[in-house]
Amino acid sequence: MTNKRSAPDNTPKRGARQHRVESADRRRSWRRHHVSVAKGALLRLRQTPVASFMTLAVLAIALALPGFLLAALGNLQALTSGWDTQPRIALYMQTELSDAAIDRFSRELLLRDDLSGVELISRQKGLEEFREYSAFADLLEQLDANPLPAVIMVTPLSDNPVQLPLLKEELAAMSQVSDAVLDMEWVQRLDAVLALAQRGSYVLGGLLALAVLLVVGNTVRMTIESRRDEILVSKLVGATDAWVRRPFLYSGFWFGLLGGVLAWLLVQVALSLLSDPAQALAELYLNRFQLQGLGLEGSLLMLGASVLLGLAGSWLAVARHLREIEPGEV
Repeated sequence: MTNKRSAPDNTPKRGARQHRVESADRRRSWRRHHVSVAKGALLRLRQTPVASFMTLAVLAIALALPGFLLAALGNLQALTSGWDTQPRIALYMQTELSDAAIDRFSRELLLRDDLSGVELISRQKGLEEFREYSAFADLLEQLDANPLPAVIMVTPLSDNPVQLPLLKEELAAMSQVSDAVLDMEWVQRLDAVLALAQRGSYVLGGLLALAVLLVVGNTVRMTIESRRDEILVSKLVGATDAWVRRPFLYSGFWFGLLGGVLAWLLVQVALSLLSDPAQALAELYLNRFQLQGLGLEGSLLMLGASVLLGLAGSWLAVARHLREIEPGEV
């Protein structure tokens, strides 16, 4: 018996073959699809320039208002950060006291446990400061003697608003003191104004963020209605909700990003227009203040918030209206 070696069978086999798609290929395909959809969403914005510009202008104004308020508050806080906001009590000394007696009294105040600092402003130093900063310096030349009293500025150890008036009355009752003035009310008023402005900017920002959501959502809704037939055909051939949703999410992304960029430009232009008047006003108060913009952190915060609002508005619109578009429904 002889063994015959069978020849290889080169005839094509009928039937389906099982193909394996590597994970790397799936990732590359996923990235290509996202890039393609993002470009298509941006191209659709360019195809309707007037409507897109009007929508972006509304978004930019809505985003620029809270951004400008926050930038203005940041500049105001930077301006006041260098000011001494610690409450102080000015003790005006009796004019008949000698310089030695006043110096001895100021040293006695240093021994008090309820004071953290004592600064003596002599008559001569007060006269020099009056001549430097006052417009009535010429009147002093007509006087025979220095009419200004010596002043001792004391810094209380505690800034308790209940204890400070009591300490002021105690110091004012001393025989060496002619009058005492508590320098605290302007600090409290300034803090109250800054807190109110900051809270108001947050409230305004929340309302305008809601407006951005409504504008983006309404724009995406109209886009969905204009592409209703295309969505129906896509679902008929097996497209998933995520695949159908993706172009509209990228539309919201572009609206948010471009609107944020325009808002940033509006804030920077507004601050640059106010820079020279603000600097001139600061120089009148002997302050070398320079108006600052949003900075890197503020700019990234504005752009990030605008992109998130654009995505959120488009997501809400797509989640609501895509459920109403199903094959077989009119």
